[in-house]
This record gives sequence, structure tokens and C-alpha cells, in this order.
Amino acid sequence: MPTRSFAPAVAAGDSLLIRAAPALFVFLWSTGFIVAKLGALYAPPLTLLEWRYALTMAVLAPMIWLGRAQWPASRMQAAHIAVAGVLVHAGYLAGVWGAVALGMSAGLIALIVGLQPVLTALAGPLIGERVGARQWLGLVLGFAGVALVVADKVVVTGLSASALLLGVLGLCSITTGTLYQKRFCPHFDLRTGTFVQYAASFAATLPFALLLEDAPMRREPGLYFALGWSVIVLSVAAIFLLFLLIRRGAATRVVSLFYLTPPTTALMAWLLFDEVLTWSALFGMVVAVVGVALVVRR
Repeated sequence: MPTRSFAPAVAAGDSLLIRAAPALFVFLWSTGFIVAKLGALYAPPLTLLEWRYALTMAVLAPMIWLGRAQWPASRMQAAHIAVAGVLVHAGYLAGVWGAVALGMSAGLIALIVGLQPVLTALAGPLIGERVGARQWLGLVLGFAGVALVVADKVVVTGLSASALLLGVLGLCSITTGTLYQKRFCPHFDLRTGTFVQYAASFAATLPFALLLEDAPMRREPGLYFALGWSVIVLSVAAIFLLFLLIRRGAATRVVSLFYLTPPTTALMAWLLFDEVLTWSALFGMVVAVVGVALVVRR
């Protein structure tokens, strides 16, 4: 019996899933900053990421076995998938979580990562994508909107060079990973491909976690909630949606959705933690939405 792939199953429910995917992805991805803030109270960043990778593989394993998911067709394809995974997961998350652990404010790291759509647009010709004047206007407006949203949360006093370097590392890593995956491995079974990516990320992160971190994990309910949400919602659901969007659309249009993450996170923090939401932040949200609309409009 031929092995079944997850891709046709996704295609069958195309109409509803594809329309809902961008909004659902933005909502789920935005919760990552909230969970990171919670998880940092209970464990050092790289150790927490190692547990996240391992538990995600444990969740994916029965899905792969029960669904008879197709593994990469060749070692070369598996290698491309693994490289993209290390960049999208290990490099990005280690950079962002490490920068926050060293004292960088969530607002500043959001602003740094907010440059990703601009970098992706600049590198568009490398993967055969052309960015028009309207899209460039949308990218500029999107970044301006993000800057307005996080302006009152950006703190640079006492910021170390290491924190800044890690933030830039996270930005460059996820940008390069998105372009790499779009260019070399845009199509693969989401279950097995994601398993390969998290296995590679686990292996790449492990030496740094062992060498740089020795603080114990506080095994409390907050830790278990942070890990559970990170695994099910972020590492499986949100990543599946991201890869589906990369597969279906131009990289520049897809990553422009990241402009909507800081505004959505700010709204969540206002609702959950009673953080201040200024009029400039609200105006910035509108500007960011307009910018993304200009980029994604065909």
C-alpha cells in the first residue's frame, strides 16, 4: 500500500483552511511572547527549548506512525529540511529567548524581529520573488506601525552587546530559514518534516544548553502550562500553519504577517496582565494592519 502524505489531506480542505490560516497563525504566534515571559520564571531559556523540542517530537511520533506519514524521499531533502529547521527554530528561538534572558525588553526584541519582512523583501530576488512599489510601501508602513506599538516598551538602558547580538542573530536566523525553506524544500509532509526539524534543533542546541546553563528547572504548574502551550499550540499548530503559508504564498507576503504579532501581543498583555495600551500604540496597530494589507493584496 502506498504511503499517504499529509499534503493532499490539507489540500482537500483548502478553501476554509487557507482563508483562516493567516489570522489563526497571527493569533497563535502572538501567544509565544506571553508564554516565553511565563516560562522564563521557571527555567533557563535553552533548557526550556530542549524540553520543548523533545516533547514536540514525542507528540509528532504517534501522528507519524498512525498516519503512515511519508519521510523525506532522499538524504539531500532531509538535510535541506534539517538546515531550515535549525534556522527557523533553534537559531530564532535561542536568539530571542536568550536576548530576553539577558535583559532585553520585549518591546525592543519585537522591534528587531520586526525587520524580518524588510530583509525578506530585500532578498526576494534570490528566490525569484519581485517586490513592487505597493508592497514596499506596505512593508514600511508595517514596520512603522510596529515601532509605534512597542515605542513605550523599548528600553536600552544597561543593554549589553551580547543581548543585542542575540536579538540580531534571531532576526537573521528566521529570515534566512524562511528563504532557505522556500528555495530548497517548500514541499514535504508536515508531520515528518517538522519532526526532522525539531530533531536537528535539539541536536544543535544541546551543547550550548549543557555548557552555558546550570540553573535548575522549577517544576511548578506554571512551567507545565508554558511547556504544554509551547509544544501543542506553538511548535505544532502554529508551525504547521506557517509552513502551509510558505508553501502556498510568496515569502514576502507570508512574513509580512509577523508585523501583526506585536500589536496582537500588546492586546493580549493588556487583557491578561493589565499592561498600559496607549493611543499611539492603538494608532500603530491600525498602521501595521494597513501595511500588511498592502503587502498581501495580490
